[in-house]
Amino acid sequence: MYGMGTIVNVLAIVAGGLIGMLLKGGLKEHIQQGMIRAMGLATLFIGASGALQGMLTVSQGALVSVGTRDTLMMILSLALGTLVGELLDLDGKMEGLGVWLKSLADRSGGDTQFVQGFVTASLTVCIGAMAIVGSIQDGLSGDPSTLYTKAILDFLIVMIFASTYGKGAIFSALPVGVLQGSVTLCAGLLSPFFSQDVIASLSYLGSMLIFCVGVNLCFGPRFKVANLLPALLFIALLS
Repeated sequence: MYGMGTIVNVLAIVAGGLIGMLLKGGLKEHIQQGMIRAMGLATLFIGASGALQGMLTVSQGALVSVGTRDTLMMILSLALGTLVGELLDLDGKMEGLGVWLKSLADRSGGDTQFVQGFVTASLTVCIGAMAIVGSIQDGLSGDPSTLYTKAILDFLIVMIFASTYGKGAIFSALPVGVLQGSVTLCAGLLSPFFSQDVIASLSYLGSMLIFCVGVNLCFGPRFKVANLLPALLFIALLS
């Protein structure tokens, strides 16, 4: 069922938030870090397996490369996409959006903990390669596996935020549902115009970006993954 990945993701955020509210006072930092790294390790292998499926095929009982053409398209797409992403500074703009929203939360009256929890959780679970790539995969091929993985990550992340900020973190499920649902819908509408090669290439390169997300979770920021997102457009065009 198309869109199931987003539905599961939203439910996981709500469940994680409710459990987090029962853990008032927050989890100890070493527990938080350990859980995030464990999910990062899982993300690494999921991204690697998807990328290797696109790079290798079985021929006469042996693994062989899919061909120089596909490898060159991948390299060229990453180069051009990164160039555009760095020139536009997509990663910096996303960080700037986060700083701006947090400043609004700090100035707002009323339940500042609610607003802070909503803003902090929303920025963490909405913005990222897994949200975009996973929604595209779900819309194009009905494959929600990436969003299922993201749902587990978001469950843990929102649980941590809800234990600190309260119920505001739970409402981050709303922008997740709107953003991912919209991307999935658009991808589904465009899928009849995409060849199987285009869909396979998007999944292949998307898995590489997911691997980068895993690296960042395990080892701290190493890749500006948002600056790599334009590569998806280039590989679709080249395919």
